[in-house]
Amino acid sequence: MLDDYALSLGGRLRAIRQQQGLSLHAVEEKSDGRWKAVVVGSYERGDRAITVAKLAELAQFYGVPVGQLLPDAESRQRETKAVRKVVVDLEAMARVPAEVVAPLARFVASIQAKRGDYNGRVLTIRADDLTTLGLLFDQPVADVVDRLTTWGIIQPLR
Repeated sequence: MLDDYALSLGGRLRAIRQQQGLSLHAVEEKSDGRWKAVVVGSYERGDRAITVAKLAELAQFYGVPVGQLLPDAESRQRETKAVRKVVVDLEAMARVPAEVVAPLARFVASIQAKRGDYNGRVLTIRADDLTTLGLLFDQPVADVVDRLTTWGIIQPLR
């Protein structure tokens, strides 16, 4: 159970860092070495426990409330199931009004550009990316997953 929580917490830490456009090394540089890339990375992977005091300091560094770094129980249960990958149906996404799926569309476009993957039908993303989508939609991960699944846009793979 503690390992599941550490993984969920790490996913939240990674999502906040990525949302701010920071690499691990950029965190180290921006913090003038206060936050070592290897340490932050180990927090994000759940390999290393973070104290409450350090979590508060990291939240302050990122400029977010500490509560935003903590995974809630419901989304933690969903995130820790055996889902490894998620398939995004790009054709289904195109049928939903653009203003509704704009955060997902931007996220998908950035992944496609990074991978050079423009097959136009589906895109596979990591289950960990759902945390990022929750942040982009400004909603709990469970709500985003439910909505996107209902619309036929995503399909979790086990």
